[in-house]
Amino acid sequence: MSKTGPMSKTGADATDAPDAADTVARIRFDADGLVPAIAQQHDSGEVLMLAWMNRDAVAETLETGRVCYWSRSRRQLWRKGESSGQSQKLVEMRLDCDGDALLLRVDQTGVACHTGRRACFYRQLRASGEIRNVLPVEVDPDDLYGD
Repeated sequence: MSKTGPMSKTGADATDAPDAADTVARIRFDADGLVPAIAQQHDSGEVLMLAWMNRDAVAETLETGRVCYWSRSRRQLWRKGESSGQSQKLVEMRLDCDGDALLLRVDQTGVACHTGRRACFYRQLRASGEIRNVLPVEVDPDDLYGD
C-alpha cells in the first residue's frame, strides 16, 4: 500500500512509516468487522456524529484523507459528502485505550447530519423525559439529497 497518505511520514523517516494496512491491523473490530467512529470538528471540539467503519473504510480514509464510513443500512462504503457535498477531511485519527473505537478529528464542510443540522447530537434529553432539539436545521434535507 501507498505510504504517501495524509498520515504518513515524509523525508528520511519515510521508509520506517507504517502503511494503512499496518495501522488497520492495530484496531479491534467487532464480530461484524466494524468499529465505531466518532467525528469531531478538529478546531472547535464539537462532536459531529457517530458512524461505523470497516477495514476498507479505515484504510481508504488514511490513504486519501477524505473520510469514508461503512453504511450498515446500504451495506457498502459511504464516502461522506458523496451525494450531499457535506464532506469531512481527516485531520487526525485516534484510537481509544482498548483499541475498539476511533476518534476522527475532521474538518467538516457544511452540515454533518442527514437532518440538515451541523451535528447529529442535536436532541437534548432531560430528566423530566422531555426531548428538546437544541440545534437548528441549517440546510433543508431535500436540498442535500434531492428528495
